[in-house]
Amino acid sequence: MRQIIRLLKIMLTIFIALLTVVIVFQRRMLYYPSHHAETNGLVAWMIDGRLAGYARKVDNPKNVWLFTHGNAGQAADRAYALQCFSDSDSVFILEYPGYGNRQGSPSKASFDSAAEEAYRWLRKAYPNIPVCVFGESIGSGPASSLTKLERQPDKLVLVVPFDNLASVVRDHFPLIPAGLVLFDRWDNVEAIKKYSGKLEIYGAIDDKVIPIHHAKILAESLPIAIFHEIPGGHNDWSQSGAVKIRN
Repeated sequence: MRQIIRLLKIMLTIFIALLTVVIVFQRRMLYYPSHHAETNGLVAWMIDGRLAGYARKVDNPKNVWLFTHGNAGQAADRAYALQCFSDSDSVFILEYPGYGNRQGSPSKASFDSAAEEAYRWLRKAYPNIPVCVFGESIGSGPASSLTKLERQPDKLVLVVPFDNLASVVRDHFPLIPAGLVLFDRWDNVEAIKKYSGKLEIYGAIDDKVIPIHHAKILAESLPIAIFHEIPGGHNDWSQSGAVKIRN
């Protein structure tokens, strides 16, 4: 009996230690910003004299896209994904707070706020052109949150997204009560439930970061969604040519 009690104490100690690490360091585990000066041929995008991100602008665009990227790197790093967009469209890649040269700290609140500010600015700057939103990985969270605004995006495209972030955390840390300890609880199923625009969702078959069943659950939650299975993993979705971001 003493051995059982001792074993339980050891297991409890390990669990508490693991839980403490996740609580204290979760944002360091979730966000991986870089801070280099390379623009990869993109132009700086400013709002009220502050850096909002980087853009590929074209004359007389048919559509304007707000691009909310994944959790690693920074906005200018996503120049490789521009091949998935039409050459007739302008693309504005959001720089998250705490990423690149943008001030602030990464969090759900700061990402969602930055995305909303950027989206509203694009609506004002391009009043007669469709404004669409593309969200990649964790960027599917702030992208989905924009569907709750009074004027919804004309189209929403999500690549390697999650249904809700807590469920992804549970995949990787099954012993952690993610719903209780997670600070940044994006729930894309809840966010998009009243979206009435055009919606496409892409899930990668070999995705080990956000397994494809999360994208499928998200797509199944809204009848208007068009779901695509694409080859490859989480970070090479743009390489196969399977993702065509169009309005």
